Amino acid sequence: MPALPLDFSASSDIVARALIGVTLLIDGVGGRIVETEAYDQGDPASHTFGGPTLRNAAMFGPPGRVYVYRSYGIHWCLNLVCREEGHGAGVLIRAIEPTAGIERMQARRGLADIRLLCSGPGRVGQALAVDAGFNGMRLDRSPFKLLGAEGAEPAVVHVGPRIGISKAADVPWRFGAAGSRFLSRRF
Repeated sequence: MPALPLDFSASSDIVARALIGVTLLIDGVGGRIVETEAYDQGDPASHTFGGPTLRNAAMFGPPGRVYVYRSYGIHWCLNLVCREEGHGAGVLIRAIEPTAGIERMQARRGLADIRLLCSGPGRVGQALAVDAGFNGMRLDRSPFKLLGAEGAEPAVVHVGPRIGISKAADVPWRFGAAGSRFLSRRF
């Protein structure tokens, strides 16, 4: 079983920042993570704030797993679970720069513009064919592959408030690759 390029038992804000520049592939389709958001059980914007439920159980660990939820009843969103088992923390993948399987992503999304394929969490889910079946799966096993940015210049990371939430909206737990044209929204 391949090692993950970072320690998912760390706090979600540390993992969210560290994921910028890491390549995420699902069945060989994906790209470089350019935008993330952190969530934690003590955070009123987190799905885990009220404690464990059937819907959010995967986010309570163990770390290095996937938590998938449906946003607005339409979009599947991909989160990577952090912290120790039972804590309830994770990182939402907000945007990736497509690098692998671009034609499959274009077919799934029904558009050609590479910049819009994965610039938002719902778009990421659709482009990577994420659905409820991924919930609870391990990141160190197929169909997932996380590749560190070894040998590459460390990404310059912008930090700002999260997007599209009403509670704790001012918490600076949104992270993005500086200068990326694939972000869901500029910093």
